[in-house]
Amino acid sequence: MKTLENKVVVITGAGSGIGRALALDIAGHGARLALSDWDTVGLGETAALVKEATGVEPRTDQLDVRDRQAMAQYAASVAKEFGVVNVLINNAGVTVHGNFEDVTYEQFEWVMDVDFWGVVQGTKEFLPHLIESGDGHIANVSSIFGLHGMPGQTSYNAAKFGVRGFTEALRMEMLIAGHPVGVTCVHPGGIKTNILHNAQTAGDEDHDALNKLFDNVLARTTPEQAAETIVAGILKGRPRVLIGTDAWVIDKLIRLAGPNYQRVLATIRFETVARTRW
Repeated sequence: MKTLENKVVVITGAGSGIGRALALDIAGHGARLALSDWDTVGLGETAALVKEATGVEPRTDQLDVRDRQAMAQYAASVAKEFGVVNVLINNAGVTVHGNFEDVTYEQFEWVMDVDFWGVVQGTKEFLPHLIESGDGHIANVSSIFGLHGMPGQTSYNAAKFGVRGFTEALRMEMLIAGHPVGVTCVHPGGIKTNILHNAQTAGDEDHDALNKLFDNVLARTTPEQAAETIVAGILKGRPRVLIGTDAWVIDKLIRLAGPNYQRVLATIRFETVARTRW
């Protein structure tokens, strides 16, 4: 895929953050957009920004990516309306912060259902349309936590490692079958979004302190920078996209240190907890 002009692009989680930035960036490339989110207010704001920037109103749908039947109906409806689907960006995501011993089954399932099953179900329902387009692409948003384990993020790690493995295997299947569908796995580092603000917590985690740490220290990349990097990766057919200096540093650390990276990050995590509490 060399251009997004006049392509039909589907983006989940488009109500804020990276999803909104992607919608605006891709709209600027002349694409036709189908945007979804569970948050209708945020989704409406994104749609208004796209229309203001381009003069074209995108399709918007309230969608819970956990709902398999709703996803199937959505994919069929988008394909029927536009006649083709070229690009799917599975972006919707949530997280729970807290040690595994404190996280409930319901919290763990919530993260897995949105972050992993949302990607699988979106891909499953849209893939036939992407193949039929003759010029398709799938970009699944994993995370820097799809590259390494992080204390306090067991459910998010499980989901994002799952997205990574699923996406890499899917890419190989597309190559073997000769299908005209590129596949990209996206690994953002700290991005200035509301994902942590909207997160659930478990145990005695201090949500406000974590938010301040994330906003002031960890989130170094803007959603607009992330969107630009993702779009470039799609157009260049890259199998993996790392976003932010932190993602590149972590990737190199893991390659050099192997499993020993865990001791390094555990030490950093301990010091971080100490700062947020004392």
